[in-house]
Parts: sequence; structure tokens; C-alpha cells
Amino acid sequence: MHPRNPIDIEAERSGEPVFREVGVGPWADARPGEPRPDDPASPLYADRFRYDPALLDEGDRRNVLDRYRYWTVAAIKADLDARGRHDFEVAIENWTHDFNIGSMVRTANAFQARRVHIVGPHKWNRNGALMTELYQHMEHHPSIAELVECWRNRIAGEIAAERARASAAAFHAHEAARGADAPAMAGSAHAGSAVSGPDIAASDAVPVSGLAVDAAARGSRDSLRAQTAFLAELDAADARIRELEAARVIAMDIIPGAVPMETYAFPKRCLLLFGAEGPGLTRTALDLADDVVYISQFGSVRSINAGAAAAVTMHAWITQHAAIG
Repeated sequence: MHPRNPIDIEAERSGEPVFREVGVGPWADARPGEPRPDDPASPLYADRFRYDPALLDEGDRRNVLDRYRYWTVAAIKADLDARGRHDFEVAIENWTHDFNIGSMVRTANAFQARRVHIVGPHKWNRNGALMTELYQHMEHHPSIAELVECWRNRIAGEIAAERARASAAAFHAHEAARGADAPAMAGSAHAGSAVSGPDIAASDAVPVSGLAVDAAARGSRDSLRAQTAFLAELDAADARIRELEAARVIAMDIIPGAVPMETYAFPKRCLLLFGAEGPGLTRTALDLADDVVYISQFGSVRSINAGAAAAVTMHAWITQHAAIG
């Protein structure tokens, strides 16, 4: 029998490990004296359908942010949508049933990817995902060619929708500008006139020039505010069109001709392609990509783990485009 390693002996004496508690226990234990959200006396009663009765009874140890404690899966997913998902999408080739796919899906959730696409066989290795796929918009594609065609068609549809929004905003801004001019003209026409009639003495006639001018001024201000709002919407639609027209399919792999991620400017709207551990992306994926980008390596290995590469890539997009804080 080999003698015990002294590190093992000292580790036992250290009193470690001491882990912090993850999640919360039942509502009654975690918040004693506070009515449950499904109790009419609770200030949360109006939002009671967000809460899962089973989690309220048994506690919530899921890997979710504290603000989502006790919430149903559907409520969490809806809230993520309402807060706005980021503009990058993730596609993972599933030809080898790679064990890294679950990790990639979990990272896509952490960085709020707009969608996650699984390419190839429908069944994928969920180990490592920790059920985060439930909070994502997951799509399945039989081939990389079908995925890229679908994605480009979606981008084209979004561009068409934004152009329609821009046209409507431009029309309404023009109408608001006309409305801003009309009250001023009306006020000018009434200047110097008075309200009078057969039963009103001339000395009692009520001048309307001031009333007309005030009304004209109010109408003009309202029209200008409306015009400003429509012009702002027009600018936003134009900016979005430029982002969508710059959308690109980006393959992440180390091959001759690829560009280093450290100097690459990720477009805001993009589809990130990831391959399997070992072989990387398929030839079709590389051929269909607009750009091929690699993560610079400084050690002896040619590449890092596929799941780690996906995390580094998504975080690079975050550092360039996400609003922090």
C-alpha cells in the first residue's frame, strides 16, 4: 500500500470545503410571515401566474438568477424576450454528438443569444446544458445549407419590415410637418378679428386674435413633437437597416486564411457557426460562411476546447456590442 500523499492529509485537516447555499428553500422558510404570491393578501398576487406552486412548496435550487426564483420556465423565457435578446445567433453542428454542445447552449443562454440552432441529427448531447435550453429559442436544421438559407431569408424579411417602418415614419413626419404649418396660418387669418353679433354691442365684442394665436401655437407645438417622434423612429429604422445589411455568417475555426478574433469587428447581427471537438466545422460550413475567424493560440496546442472557444467568441461579441450595467 502506498503512503498517503501529504497534500491529501493536509486537505482533510483544512476543514474545507465549505460551500455557499445555492438557491432558496420553500417560500414559507425563506420568507417567514410573508404571504405567498398566490395568496390574495400578497403584493405579488397580480403576478401570481409567474410563480410555480411546486417551487413555492419545495424550494428553488435551479441555476437561475435570483430575480427568477420560484418563477415558471415559461415566465422566465417570456421575461428574457421582453428584456430583449442580443442580436447574435449560435449554430452548432451535431454530426458527432459532441459532448460540448450542452456547454455551448448554456453559454448562449448566459449571453442572451437570440436563437440557438442545432444542425444535423435532432437528438443532441444535453449534458452540460443544465436545462438552459428550456429558456432559449431552439431550432433544428437537417443541414448547414438549409440553416444558412433560412437565416439569410429571415434577415431579408427583417430588412423589408424595417423599410416599411421607415416609409411609414417618413410619411407621418411629413404629415406632422404640414400640421405644424396649418395652425400658424389659421392664427394669422384670425388676427384682428372679434366675436360679435346682433345681440352683442360693439363695445362688448370679444377679440379672438389672442385665442386663435394661442390655439395655433398649441397645435403647432403638438405637431412639432409628433414630427420629432416620427423622425426619431425613421432614424432608428434606418440604423437598423444598416445593421441588418451588414449581417454576416461567421465560421469559428483555425484554417489558412482565417482572421484573428482579437482584431475582428463582429457585426451586431450575425450567425456564429461552431463545429465539433477535433474535426471542427465541415467543409460546407466553411464554404458558406462570409468570414472565418480564429482565436489566437499562444501555447503548444493547436486549439482550445470547442465549448471554451464558443464561450470566448460569444463574450467577444458581448464586449463589442452589449450594454453593460
